[in-house]
Amino acid sequence: MEPCSCDTFVALPPATVNNRIIFGKNSDRPCDEVQEVVYFPAAVHDNLKEHLKCTYIEIDQVPETYAIVLSRPAWLWGAEMGANEHGVCIGNEAVWGREEVCDEEALLGMDLVRLGLERADTAEKALNVIVDLLEKYGQGGNCSEGKMVFSYHNSFLIADRNEAWVLETAGKYWAAEKVQEGVRNISNQLSITTKIDREHPDMRSYAKQKGWWDGKKEFDFAATYSYLDTTKMMTSPGRYCEGYKLLNKHKGNITFETMMEILRDKPSGINMEGEFLTTASMVSILPQDSNVPCIHFLTGTPDPERSVFKPFIFIPNISQLLDTSSPTFEDSVKKKPQFNIKPDRRHLLYQKHQQALEILDNKEQSMRVPIVPHPRQHLLLSVFWIWAILIGM
Repeated sequence: MEPCSCDTFVALPPATVNNRIIFGKNSDRPCDEVQEVVYFPAAVHDNLKEHLKCTYIEIDQVPETYAIVLSRPAWLWGAEMGANEHGVCIGNEAVWGREEVCDEEALLGMDLVRLGLERADTAEKALNVIVDLLEKYGQGGNCSEGKMVFSYHNSFLIADRNEAWVLETAGKYWAAEKVQEGVRNISNQLSITTKIDREHPDMRSYAKQKGWWDGKKEFDFAATYSYLDTTKMMTSPGRYCEGYKLLNKHKGNITFETMMEILRDKPSGINMEGEFLTTASMVSILPQDSNVPCIHFLTGTPDPERSVFKPFIFIPNISQLLDTSSPTFEDSVKKKPQFNIKPDRRHLLYQKHQQALEILDNKEQSMRVPIVPHPRQHLLLSVFWIWAILIGM
């Protein structure tokens, strides 16, 4: 199963306002999946003999981990997107290509997102963490709870206060592109072409051995490891191209509000509807001045057009985010067979959001106004009713 889903964006000066880096991601997942927003404090791990349990496998622990905030499908250990106390943000995408997806359980791309955030204080260090773990443990396993089999390789967009990196993988092989200015986006396709700043040492020789590259023409990672015609990548219809257009439309004036509007865009398909939909969204402001705190906005609820982006800032003594933390069920991921009926993982905010939308939809039906409201009016009305429910908590 290869659904078209997920988009991650970054904008750097001079494309942005006030010397800020703006990061954004829509997480597109199965429509009945709940995504929670959770916080984990920094920690020191004295007993390194005790292994770290990820979604499916256990790996070696490190002496110290950083404080992180994650937006993640409530059933697993890793995350679709998140940030750490040092201003590092990571989002991942599902990608497929010529290299077969491994059926064996290993690290999920979402596990690698969390591990990169826990173990790195810059974007490039997070890249190092991910590729080292990829080499040691591999990637693989079902990325969906329940009976549906949904496995893929991963691409990552990693940003900090100074720069961003795109990391794209095919099995254990990978290529990375450094982004120091302007805009960049990733979607469900390999997108690194000939600008390769770092790579797996055997990436080219493996491609040559498989007959994907003749060793003579200029090496194009996306063209070699997938089936893309990269000469048409920026003009062919699809969300990668549409996202690129939206970023460039606002280039030079991009703010966090601009990024939210891009994530809310339905005509482009970036704000997804249907069997796979946008289940959560995130936008981050990363000031280049280290004295100014980063601000991370997370929805924790589906459809950014009808959700409120809630701000999060790393400060001392943060309380647990109880209203966005889902109920837990003992070892449900490893249970064979898993639950016949999916457990109810809706957290309090998710439930209130559903109630607000129900009230909104009922009021819209009762009004029976023949004139369709402008999308912005609809959004404001949505926010009003969602907020009315939330403050009644």
